[in-house]
Amino acid sequence: MLGITGYGHVAIKVKDLDASLDFYRERLGFPEMLRLKNDDGSTWLVYLRITDDHYLEIFPGAENDRAPGWNANGVNHMCFTIDNLDATAERIKAAGIKLTAQIKPGLDGNRQAWIEDPDGNRIELMEMHPDCLQYQGIKRLHAEGK
Repeated sequence: MLGITGYGHVAIKVKDLDASLDFYRERLGFPEMLRLKNDDGSTWLVYLRITDDHYLEIFPGAENDRAPGWNANGVNHMCFTIDNLDATAERIKAAGIKLTAQIKPGLDGNRQAWIEDPDGNRIELMEMHPDCLQYQGIKRLHAEGK
């Protein structure tokens, strides 16, 4: 779409802000960038850096204990691209995070593993293969001038 230059952030609503910050900031290593406060001084949101161009917004105060299941309407999962999935999976396990699905090849030609955050938000860890379907699609779109 003309005018859109990128994908900036994902925002999640969480039940327990401290547990979520422990997971994303301490265990996965996403540094905290900033906090925005409500008028009463409580935290409205916490911004974490994934890369210089991609961020995660965490909003406290979720009404439910778990994210909706796989078949619910709405966002199904987040995906973080990984350079070396084997090494990353070992670091994640060493940080006390359980893989909910072990490393396996995906239908798109990439390798993937899965984890969940404390609220049950599903996270795909994907190691992109040089000849994956996504890269083939990008090559085709470029050839078509799109």
